Amino acid sequence: MSIISYENLKKLMFKLEPETAHKIAGCGLKLIGNCPPLFRYMTKQNFVDNPILKQTIFGTTFYNPVGLAAGFDKDGEYIKAMPPLGFGFTEIGTVTPKPQPGNPKPRLFRLIEENSIQNAMGFNNKGAYNMIQNLKKVKFFNFPIGINIGKNKITPEREALNDYEHLFKAFRDYGTYIVINISSPNTPGLRDLQNEEFIKKVFEIGKCITNRPILLKIAPDMSADDAIAICKVAVKAGADGIIATNTTIDYSLTANAKNFGGISGELLKEKSFELFDAIAKELYGKTTLISVGGISDANEAYRRIKAGASLVQIYTSLIYKGPSLVGEINRGLVKLIKQDGYSSITEAIGANRE
Repeated sequence: MSIISYENLKKLMFKLEPETAHKIAGCGLKLIGNCPPLFRYMTKQNFVDNPILKQTIFGTTFYNPVGLAAGFDKDGEYIKAMPPLGFGFTEIGTVTPKPQPGNPKPRLFRLIEENSIQNAMGFNNKGAYNMIQNLKKVKFFNFPIGINIGKNKITPEREALNDYEHLFKAFRDYGTYIVINISSPNTPGLRDLQNEEFIKKVFEIGKCITNRPILLKIAPDMSADDAIAICKVAVKAGADGIIATNTTIDYSLTANAKNFGGISGELLKEKSFELFDAIAKELYGKTTLISVGGISDANEAYRRIKAGASLVQIYTSLIYKGPSLVGEINRGLVKLIKQDGYSSITEAIGANRE
């Protein structure tokens, strides 16, 4: 094992508070994105450029289906580091209209035995204006970017539409797609917005403001029937896609859980898949589906793809397995697609729905 192997680095990083480790990792990503030799070297190591994985979605080329989930790059600071990590796209945010500090610390916890994380961050971010400045810096960086938007904590539920309207206007000309986040468990009252009336109104507003595709991200903690009903309302209202799922507040999944915040990682895997599968059974072929939650290897990514996901996202597994993970997943996907006799990922998407 190399002295600078990720396993050795992880041992050091895991001795630090999770947020401190996250900030250090962020500094490393900025270095990678702004150092051309390092950018080229890591891209060559990790980025899988195989035509079998290539898709056109939302009018944009995705060279592979594995993206970074929202929550890691809250302010759009690490976009240039995504190809060196092997990602085919990234989702930045959640961003709110005004800057906010998030919830009191400590608010990020490792569940090491379960390869999971519990977070109660609370949409800590520097606000829409700051993110726009960061997006301007990568204006000619040809890479798919999703922008995940949410309301400020101090905004009353009755005024939530105003926050989303502000954000649609702010990002009308930025990114590849926009995600409406009303499924985080860490902003009081936010999940209450997962109702038909609000979803109809927010999509109506968004569609009048921007031509960018607008997606809905849902929580894993509702019943399949309720999730399907809400997703159908969203699609009817103009949603261009569904992202399933956010973190879970099912603390029965582990004896090590805190009684607040959302759990991501291995503990979420089956819960996330089951809800995604139920949604895909109803909506595959009717909208673009993105699966996230507990994906840590090619087999799990492929299971989501065959269930109907055009794209998948990871976050927690990257922390536990390191920067070579995305390349490993994509190389594994190429093998699995070929083993099934397909010549393209598009043939594998939804194969289990046939």
